Amino acid sequence: MKTTEGNDSLIYVDRDGNSVTQSQLAVLRVAACEESTPAIPRDKQHHELVKKGAELIAEEEKNAGGQLGRPSGARFRSYERLKSYVQEMKGTLFVSEELLKAIDEIYRYPLRQSAIDTLNRQLRSGINNQQLAELVVALRMDDRLCIVTEELEKREPQIICSLGLFCNS
Repeated sequence: MKTTEGNDSLIYVDRDGNSVTQSQLAVLRVAACEESTPAIPRDKQHHELVKKGAELIAEEEKNAGGQLGRPSGARFRSYERLKSYVQEMKGTLFVSEELLKAIDEIYRYPLRQSAIDTLNRQLRSGINNQQLAELVVALRMDDRLCIVTEELEKREPQIICSLGLFCNS
């Protein structure tokens, strides 16, 4: 499934609609089979279980940091660091209107892939908050920070594909 935030997710649910795992590797391992494995007819619960899986993914995304994504992601970490930085620097010259606009865009819109790569690299290297603020403002001014379109605010989750794995017993 592609979530409303543009994240690709996999989920494996049991016959009762309970999540077994959302580990992409584990789901793919379960789905692996020999080329000669015969297909079985679609189970009568298939669409109901797909719906339940989609609901579980949506709930997980909401609980894993909301629209900012996972706490380990560049968007979440940058937003949280910059928000704290603004609180610390309140009333000083270091908090510009451009920085506040950049923080708002990070909250409202997904990051461009190049911004994700740049921010992850800089966050790993130990960039300080002032340097992070300067980097984010520069990326925004060059229109390289976020994908800012009104359509993104109305985006719906999409089921990309589903696979029913049932024992034929």
